[in-house]
Amino acid sequence: MTQLRVALPAGYRTADVLAFYARDAEGVAEQVRNNGFSKGVMLQGVPVRFDVVLQADAAQCTLTADGTLTGSILDAANDALINMLALRIDPDPFASFVRTDPLLGPLVASRPGLRIVQSGTVFEALSWAIIGQQINLSFAIALRRTLILQAGRQHSSGLWCYPEAADVAALDVAALTSRKFSRSKADTVLRLAQMVDSGTLSLARDVPLAEVSAQLLAIKGIGPWTVNYALLRGYGYADCSLQGDVAVRTALQRLLGADVKPDITATEAWLAQYAPYRTMVAAYLWDSLTE
Repeated sequence: MTQLRVALPAGYRTADVLAFYARDAEGVAEQVRNNGFSKGVMLQGVPVRFDVVLQADAAQCTLTADGTLTGSILDAANDALINMLALRIDPDPFASFVRTDPLLGPLVASRPGLRIVQSGTVFEALSWAIIGQQINLSFAIALRRTLILQAGRQHSSGLWCYPEAADVAALDVAALTSRKFSRSKADTVLRLAQMVDSGTLSLARDVPLAEVSAQLLAIKGIGPWTVNYALLRGYGYADCSLQGDVAVRTALQRLLGADVKPDITATEAWLAQYAPYRTMVAAYLWDSLTE
């Protein structure tokens, strides 16, 4: 076992993080406790279990691997932990930016410190974005669970680990389509995994985001919403414009007091005024729907 410790900012919203990891009621790959959570992730072919305790000023993480925790795996684990704890994007610059905004100012003031939890790895974020295309959240969670059980690996503790690209690339399409994946969704997930596994597509954080976006948009089955959502959940990019997201448009209609939901073009134009902080705008619009 290896211990990692990450400092948490003042006002850290523990409940938000725990709620994110409690979304799958079956707890296949994530399990939540009162003061923390556990998550399984495949890192460089090794099943790794993260047991995270959220304290007042820090997160204490115990890593348990079914294999050797090499230096590169530890680096990947540290990177994943920053994502899991929603520490990739600092919300304070956005809060300052909209402090006097008549619409978003009050919304942000009522929810100080809101953060966006990222997926453990970039591949997890991308595959999750594809899975979630044009379906409701509960069905997307069920499909995600299927992918984990079909391509992931069970840690010795019993917790399943989210698969890497190589694990998914080895699947036959029937492993997904026979379990409620549409053929187009299954093909896109497998196509992505095969490109990452072969090295055709790099998911390294040091690749310029404009280059990453262009490469992803060139993949059949991946459109602007999927790219922006993946940049948000995987890379922690601070300026994702999610005008195609139905929940964002629903929340915007409520915020504006409009009779009809804004269309994608109108939503994109409205979001543009908040660049380079559009990711946090999406976060607050999503959260406003929980009222």
